[in-house]
Amino acid sequence: MAEQASEAPNYRGPAFFSYGFRPFFLGAALFAGVAIPVWILVFAEVGHSNFLYPARDWHVHEMVFGFLPAVITGFLLTAIPNWTDRPPIRGPELMSLFTLWLAGRALIAIPWFTPLVSAIVDVGFLVAVAGLVWREIIASKNWDRAPMGVLVSLLAGANILFHVLSLGGAETDLSERMALAMVMLLLTLIGGRLIPNFTGELLANSGRVERPTSFSRYDGLSIALVGFAVLSWIVQPSSIITGWLFALAGLANLGRLARWYGWATWREPLVLILHVGYGWFALSLLILGGSILGIGLPKEDAVHAFTSGAVGAMTLAVMTRASLGHTGRPRHASPLTVLIYMLVNLGAVLRVFGPMTDLPANLILGLAAGSWSGAYLLFALVYGPFMLRPSLDE
Repeated sequence: MAEQASEAPNYRGPAFFSYGFRPFFLGAALFAGVAIPVWILVFAEVGHSNFLYPARDWHVHEMVFGFLPAVITGFLLTAIPNWTDRPPIRGPELMSLFTLWLAGRALIAIPWFTPLVSAIVDVGFLVAVAGLVWREIIASKNWDRAPMGVLVSLLAGANILFHVLSLGGAETDLSERMALAMVMLLLTLIGGRLIPNFTGELLANSGRVERPTSFSRYDGLSIALVGFAVLSWIVQPSSIITGWLFALAGLANLGRLARWYGWATWREPLVLILHVGYGWFALSLLILGGSILGIGLPKEDAVHAFTSGAVGAMTLAVMTRASLGHTGRPRHASPLTVLIYMLVNLGAVLRVFGPMTDLPANLILGLAAGSWSGAYLLFALVYGPFMLRPSLDE
C-alpha cells in the first residue's frame, strides 16, 4: 500500500469519516479488545450469554466475519484510492458502511429481531464491501487488483454459508475453513507486496546495501502452494495430501520471508513486526500441516497459530503503520507501539503453546486473552485520538 499522509483536500466533514482506516481500525481494535474477554468469561461459565448462535459459534463468527473484515475493509478503503487514483470512500457513504458493520455486531450478540433478519443485516456488510471494491476496480479499469475483489467476494460468500448452516442447525466448519482460506490468500498476496516494499525503503534510507529480492517465480510458487493447500483444506480437511501441501507451503514461505532481509530491520519495529507477522504465517502453515498429519499440536491450536499469531501481528502491523502515515505522523514505532507488538505476540505464544504446559487451562486462556486483547485496547488508547482528529499536515 503506497502511503500518503494528507487527507483529501476538499473534504469538509468529520475527520473520523474522511478515510476508511479511521472508523474501521478503531472499531476493530475496540471490538477485539472487548469480544475476546467476553468469550473467555462465557467459556469459563461466568455469567450468561444470549448470542444469536451458541457461544463457540459466536466467538468464531465474530473473529472471522466481524473483527477481521473490519481490518480488511479499513486497509482496502485506504489503499484503493492509491491503486485507482479515484477519490476515497468517505463522508455519508463511509458512515453508512461503518454503521452496517456495527449493526451486524450488535444483532449477532443481542438478536433483537428474528434470526433471519439479524443474519441478513450481518451478511449485508461484506456484500456491500465487495460491491464497493468491484465498483472502484471497474471504474478505474485496474484489473490487476481483481484478485482482491474475488477474495472479498468469496469471504462474503463464506459468511452467507455460515448463516445458512447455522440457521439450519448444521455444523459450520466448512464456512469457517473457506473464510480462513481467503484470509490466508489475502495475507500472502498483501504481505508479499507490503513487506519487501517497506523493507527496501527502510534499508535504502538507512544506507544499507541489502535489498529484498524482487518478485520472482519463487514467490509465485509460494503463493500457488498456499492456494493449493487451502483449496485442499476446504474440500478434504483431514487428507494426508492437505497436510503435506500445508507443510510445503510453510517451508516455501519461510524461504520467501528469508529473501526479504527482515533481520536487517531490527532498529525499526514498525517494519520488523511485518516480518514477525509473516513468520507466524509461515509457521502456522507448518503447524497446521503437522496437525493434519498427526504430528505436533492439535488442530485447534494449529488454527490459532494463524489467527492469534499471523493475523494478530499482521493486522496490528498494518494498522499502526497506516494510521501514522495517513495522519501525517512520522513512521516510527514509539515505546507504546512496541508494547502493542509485544503483547499481541505474547498472547499468541500463550494461546498456541500454553496448553503444552502443566498450568491450568483457564489460567493460560485468561493470560493469552488478556495479552492479545490488551494489545488492541492499547492500540485504541494510543491511536484512537489520531483517528478522531484531522491529519497533522492539513
